[in-house]
Amino acid sequence: MKHLPVMYAEALEQLAIKKEGIYVDCTFGRGGHSQGILSRLNDSGRLLAMDRDLVAIDSEAAQTLLKDKRFKLRHCCFSELESVVADEGWTGKVEGILLDLGVSSPQLDDPERGFSFLRDGPLDMRMARHVGLSAEQWLAQVTEKDLAKVLFEYGEERFARRIARAVIESRAKTPITTTRQLADLVENSLPFREKHKHPATRTFQAIRIEINRELDELKEALQQSVRVLKPGGRLVVISFHSLEDRMVKQFIRSESGAKFDPGKLPVKEADISKGMLKKIGKAIKAGDREIGQNPRARSAVMRVAERV
Repeated sequence: MKHLPVMYAEALEQLAIKKEGIYVDCTFGRGGHSQGILSRLNDSGRLLAMDRDLVAIDSEAAQTLLKDKRFKLRHCCFSELESVVADEGWTGKVEGILLDLGVSSPQLDDPERGFSFLRDGPLDMRMARHVGLSAEQWLAQVTEKDLAKVLFEYGEERFARRIARAVIESRAKTPITTTRQLADLVENSLPFREKHKHPATRTFQAIRIEINRELDELKEALQQSVRVLKPGGRLVVISFHSLEDRMVKQFIRSESGAKFDPGKLPVKEADISKGMLKKIGKAIKAGDREIGQNPRARSAVMRVAERV
């Protein structure tokens, strides 16, 4: 296995792996993190990995690791974290959970998946192929108003309305079926081009997040993590854009402080419930050496919390 995921060493360090512990890798990808976790476990340790991409499940890396009796792999979304862990009888026993968000390099590099505007291919963008609407199907039916909203909220695209209008006008003449079509359409609809950023970057991000329900998936997994972890267990999340990172940051903050019912005044100590997590350190970013070897690491942010 030659593939090493972003912030590999940092993830393993922050998980604070115990040799006999139970761990969950919610985003298997090509197994880089999973292989690292397994290498630090003894015969009693266990690792459960998950991925909704069947290509990852069927990969050579997965088939190799499945020969290890300590390892299990489930084809599912990470929003199913709690139920999958419950199936193993591990609820409240997990020492560490890892979430490496976003699109993996193998997904980006495959033109047939439609994730990248740098490679011409079918406009798909689904993490789980053949499940739900493809980007092509979604663009063929979305209203101009809803498209502009998605581009603005999920892509933080300042020209969301302009792009949405261009898409609707273009599809009335010719179906938008390829990544090159969409990328060219976006580029031609913008008044200027930013330095060091492709004009279609935010549009592709926004559409991908929408059709894969990425933020909803993340919200559900985060909420379930506190019920899965044992006291002292670690939650490690690597995000690649501001919307994900903001959600992770706010979740850890909300679960770290004392809480009380504002409807019960005056507030008594018995009415105050403590948070389920405590923040561990500050946000961690990839080092210059890793960024030099893998430019994708530039936007990576890691946040860590511990179950109390």
